[in-house]
Amino acid sequence: MAEQYLDERGRIFDIQRYSIHDGAGIRTIVFLKGCVLRCKWCCNPESQEYAVQTMLVQGKPKVIGQDVTVREVLETVERDRTYYRRSGGGMTLSGGESLCQPAFCEALLRGAKERGLTTAMESMACAEWRVIERVLPYLDTYLMDIKHTDPAKHERFTGRRNELMLENAKKVAESGLCELIVRVPVVPTFNATEGEIEGIARFAASLKGVKKLHLLPYHRLGQDKYEGLGREYECRHILPPDNAQMERLAAAARRASGLDVQIGG
Repeated sequence: MAEQYLDERGRIFDIQRYSIHDGAGIRTIVFLKGCVLRCKWCCNPESQEYAVQTMLVQGKPKVIGQDVTVREVLETVERDRTYYRRSGGGMTLSGGESLCQPAFCEALLRGAKERGLTTAMESMACAEWRVIERVLPYLDTYLMDIKHTDPAKHERFTGRRNELMLENAKKVAESGLCELIVRVPVVPTFNATEGEIEGIARFAASLKGVKKLHLLPYHRLGQDKYEGLGREYECRHILPPDNAQMERLAAAARRASGLDVQIGG
């Protein structure tokens, strides 16, 4: 009965092994279905709907979404335990928004921790605090997306205001239960000015214990997925920021905050 939680079921759309992003070391990333935001630049549009979908991939239909148990996911994750041990890696939950499946998310993190694996979660913290509280005891690193400090502009580009997310960031930091790293998707026309990045950096620096800020340059690698889903890609006219622009924004963030700012992550 003690391990009954391993039979908790959830819906994923991918498991990516041997990743060097989204947390320290070599990681296995579990992508959960479902998201409350509709970011115009989202590179995983197949993650947004919880429903199982069919997407054209190189002209062929592919089913997106699979129902699995925690036990089944952890069997895959544990295959690379040797690499985690050597590199300091582990399991990262991503999406979508992992917190849209709170029981499954909690059970996955708990299972990984009980097996001695390090855990991370990429999340916008767009959930009630009681949901976030459930997962913090099993989380080593919270990779929290903070996209803007202006609620109105945040809503225009993502579909939701951000007051709840900013408040949750403060609560996670105050809890002291995990490392909190702030990540910013840098998207031209949305937040790719020095003033906007400085504002986010100052907010990040105000959070207790936060030392790192990751700036993630916008890219268009997910554009074909929109076509495969029969959707319009609204950011097709936006050019990714070049290296020089990213370096200027990183320098501005460092001046404004004193944080350890890196490009990518």
